[in-house]
Amino acid sequence: MYGLTETSPIITINRTYKGGVKLGSVGMVIEGVGVKIADDGEILCKGPNVMIGYYNDPELTKSAFNEEGWFHTGDIGYMEGNTFLMVTDRKKEIFKLSNGKFIAPQQIENMFKESAIIDQIMVVGEHEKFASALISPNFSYFQALRSSKRLSFSDFNEMILVPEIISMFSTEIEKINKLVSPPERINRFRLVPDEWSPATGELSPTLKLKRQFISEKYEKLLDQIFMK
Repeated sequence: MYGLTETSPIITINRTYKGGVKLGSVGMVIEGVGVKIADDGEILCKGPNVMIGYYNDPELTKSAFNEEGWFHTGDIGYMEGNTFLMVTDRKKEIFKLSNGKFIAPQQIENMFKESAIIDQIMVVGEHEKFASALISPNFSYFQALRSSKRLSFSDFNEMILVPEIISMFSTEIEKINKLVSPPERINRFRLVPDEWSPATGELSPTLKLKRQFISEKYEKLLDQIFMK
């Protein structure tokens, strides 16, 4: 299902009956509620479930609705077959390359996270010529390879410098790059020796990337990627 606190709280939901569910979607719009996609891809909502406004904050309330009364969810998505809503990213997380192409990082990240060797990945490249990524490897996967004597490293800092491991990631990225459009392809990457979690600050309590925190933590690595 999908919704926000401001929408009391759901907008769409997958049903249990045949034809009422679609894998990868957040379901169909609930009765009495309207959903439409703005020109920039943002999901808009209108209905009796939508809040009247933010308490004692008329300016924020005004900014949350357009002239026709549609509520801005802040999420990007599209309707599949005019029936199922697909949520692809947060509007504020979309960035533009220097060539004018827009990148929705979360959608790309989710594809790469399906890889057995990638635990977390953050796509970067705002105002740059190409998209790149910081990758937190699936350390359990590589520890298993070390235990079986197929790889040798003393700790995670050494692990991310092992040529065989870097080659594995290069091959994996090249393979997944074929599934996305040219502007969305990961041109360069850097491995980090850290597991990302809410406890260490890279992830929120709901396991979403805290992009500003990660960018500041790995500022030098990002400079290396874009040769600043």
